[in-house]
Amino acid sequence: MATLTVTSRGQVTFRKEVLQHLGIKPGEKIELDLLPDGRGVLKAVRPSGSISSFVGLLAGRSKKVATIAEISDAAARGWAGKK
Repeated sequence: MATLTVTSRGQVTFRKEVLQHLGIKPGEKIELDLLPDGRGVLKAVRPSGSISSFVGLLAGRSKKVATIAEISDAAARGWAGKK
């Protein structure tokens, strides 16, 4: 168990190993669920997207025409979180 110290401003700093365990990198967000018994659950905020927000994302940004296979592969990598 990791013990954190609260500053006078109400802030805490998470140790590197805690952030690594949660899979959180600098600039990413943490979600805190408050439970009724005074406990909380921390977890990394994972991007949630929909196919409608994905469609048209690159419209007008390239002159290259992609094949259906290339589009499918790029979409699969994108949804898997790979570049």
